[in-house]
Amino acid sequence: MTSIADDELIMVLEKALPEIAEEHERNSITWNPHDLVPWDEGRNFSFLGGDDWEPGESTMSDEVRAAVLALLMTKENLPSFHRVLGIHFPPFSEWRALVGRWTAEDNRHSIALRDHLVVTRQIDPERVEALRLSHVTQGYQQNPESRTMSPAYVLATMAVHENQSVAFANRLAEKVETESLAGILRNVAKDDEVQASTFASFLNATLNAQPDATVIAVATALDNAVPIGADISGFEAEQALITEYGDESVLVGVAKTLVEQLGLRSLDGLSDEAEAARQKLLTRADS
Repeated sequence: MTSIADDELIMVLEKALPEIAEEHERNSITWNPHDLVPWDEGRNFSFLGGDDWEPGESTMSDEVRAAVLALLMTKENLPSFHRVLGIHFPPFSEWRALVGRWTAEDNRHSIALRDHLVVTRQIDPERVEALRLSHVTQGYQQNPESRTMSPAYVLATMAVHENQSVAFANRLAEKVETESLAGILRNVAKDDEVQASTFASFLNATLNAQPDATVIAVATALDNAVPIGADISGFEAEQALITEYGDESVLVGVAKTLVEQLGLRSLDGLSDEAEAARQKLLTRADS
């Protein structure tokens, strides 16, 4: 199979952009974070004459609280994910509308989760703010290597991450006892599912233009994937409580989804390296 350079690939993807953006718009759901927050349960903290949070106010199990915090911190780190996309798909180009739409959709996840958790006093707001400042400062994929990511690898990384988020939010929704919070989590999962499908659509276009590089990128992105929350500093105790949320079974599910969406079972004509990556993906998907 022949392939093209990354600069040419961006132009190919821009031709596919209108149809993919239309599909994204058609599949997206509409919801408002404020509708799912029980505001009547809220009260002031001591700064405004109320009472500061006490551990006994939380009714969540340690596991559920750890999982909610892991997801919240991941969603709070949105600026960093936006920068990863901006490496190859800058907001001043034709990508602005779709990247902006993705960013706006993902932003409401942290808004809804944080508002709900603070209003219902399920978490220590001071610790959460300290975690947020640390985690967003640290960033996601903010290292010298991120500057050399190929467009195919960026898209593969985002597709894998969104699918991980779908599995995480759905599993957590089954364990929370508050229907309003479960509703937020189900909406987060639905948003992430649409976004994962959108990145897969771009990967399909990339697959036609750079077949070898795309298959290798998907396999590498899966190998490099870390569980939701595993990159939060000072979060080791909580992460130990939620290992099942990001174990190998989750990556097997992600592999299955991408293998089917990208038609990798019937793909042929690859280089030896890319074929080895394809076989690795198939083995993982079928395990």
